[in-house]
Amino acid sequence: MIDINESVMQFLLAFVVVGPLLGAAAALLPAPPGLKGKSPEQAVLRHGVTVTGAVLVAAIVLALGFDHDHPSRIQASTDISWIPALDVRIHLGIDGISLPLVVLTALLTFLSALYSYFKMPAGPSAKGFVALVLVLESGTLATFAVLDLLLFFLAFEMVLIPMYFLIARWGGEGRTAAAWKFILYTLLGSVVMLLGLLLIGLRAGTFDMVALVTDNGRSLSTSVQVIAVLAIGVGLAVKTPMWPLHSWLPDAHTAAPTVGSVLLAGVLLKMGTYGFVRILLPIAPDGFRTFAPYLAAFAVVGIIYGSLACLALAKQGAKGDLKRLIAYSSVGHMGFVLLGIATMTPTGVNGALFANIAHGLITGLLFFLVGALKDRTGTTDLDTLAEGTGAALYGKAPRLGGLLAFGAVASLGLPGLAGFWGEMLALFGAFRPAADLSRPAFLTFTAIGAFGTLLTAAYLLVVVRRVCMGAVPQDAPALTDVRSYEFAAWTPLVALTVVAGLWPRTLLGLTDPAVQQLLAGGTR
Repeated sequence: MIDINESVMQFLLAFVVVGPLLGAAAALLPAPPGLKGKSPEQAVLRHGVTVTGAVLVAAIVLALGFDHDHPSRIQASTDISWIPALDVRIHLGIDGISLPLVVLTALLTFLSALYSYFKMPAGPSAKGFVALVLVLESGTLATFAVLDLLLFFLAFEMVLIPMYFLIARWGGEGRTAAAWKFILYTLLGSVVMLLGLLLIGLRAGTFDMVALVTDNGRSLSTSVQVIAVLAIGVGLAVKTPMWPLHSWLPDAHTAAPTVGSVLLAGVLLKMGTYGFVRILLPIAPDGFRTFAPYLAAFAVVGIIYGSLACLALAKQGAKGDLKRLIAYSSVGHMGFVLLGIATMTPTGVNGALFANIAHGLITGLLFFLVGALKDRTGTTDLDTLAEGTGAALYGKAPRLGGLLAFGAVASLGLPGLAGFWGEMLALFGAFRPAADLSRPAFLTFTAIGAFGTLLTAAYLLVVVRRVCMGAVPQDAPALTDVRSYEFAAWTPLVALTVVAGLWPRTLLGLTDPAVQQLLAGGTR
């Protein structure tokens, strides 16, 4: 930790949010002759790496300058009046809940830009690709940094168009239908969410999230809270995605280019669960309490449903697609996040936030690995890869096989890796939910969720057996092992997965004080 002036912290946070937008505009300009390198395409891809790298450095310095002794306090705050008549403000700030998500977003976007510099997905111009990735980064970072409900909505919606075009223009087979499904689901959910946000802001007399959290729902009647939670919750649940509003996700992941899948799973899904914690829990607690058992029920159904879908895709003869399988696994993993939030306890919510970060690291790594496997073999179809006995990655490309096995065991929640703590804490929270929630119901949810962890282990071990193991035929074509740029893009995710698993206090020390205060209502 380093001592940084508050005004410098404010500038860093503003740069983290606005910098990618300026970089996107610059990416569309002609490259100066001295910077073109071998081609204009290479120049704009290098520009993407430079901008995302600068944003990552700023995010890391922001994290180092963050006052870790007071993580519940809003820091690096900028508060400027924007629409006085509605009390809408340009209000930015971070605390122990949003800081890890800001750093995760900056990291995954930089790694995606670095990977794309060496392995640009087939499609239209690199200029459009880089500009869209940077707009996507700006919208995501703004979602985690803004403290005004209307600004949150604008940032929340800002990511939809770039992700739509990344899928529709740079995606694979079925990309047009998948992109339309993605945009229709998320836009319809967002329309309902906007109505809920307007209801809260107009009834409370302010859209400022800090003031609303301090009020803790006292200026909102229970009926207003119930309506607001239902409306906002639908929009957030679509983005999470919660069963049964998840059906856009497998198609989007299957069609998206590799970096699109990494950013969609690693970052965009977190926006929905972040909204539950940042907005609904503290601002409309009575309304959230009404729906908490139903949210938990949908969450555990999603856990079981996602795992059973993955088992069906993993079995021999099912023609299961690896990218689709990992997409369905996200439905299950995000179910644990929603279960933790539904407990309305510090233990459960901390577990949800930890699982959010762990899922971003691990699933981002898995999508990188599956993308690399497709580049080498031309397919992600499990039956085609295995050809009866197994794809034999351990024999053909041992480093790639080892990393895939590492990602699988991290995803199934092996103790000592990041995936373990979030799911365990979510289950512990469900075992002892908030005092006014039905404990018998949540004990049932705990048991179902725990069974889901066994199903998760089952399908991931089947995938490892079919993809990594098997005899190597003598006439098998050579398979390139992990390349140097792939090592550079994947090593940070592996290292952070291990660090978060061995030292969970690094993350929990940030989130716990902020969660305790958020649940109690009010900020200092």
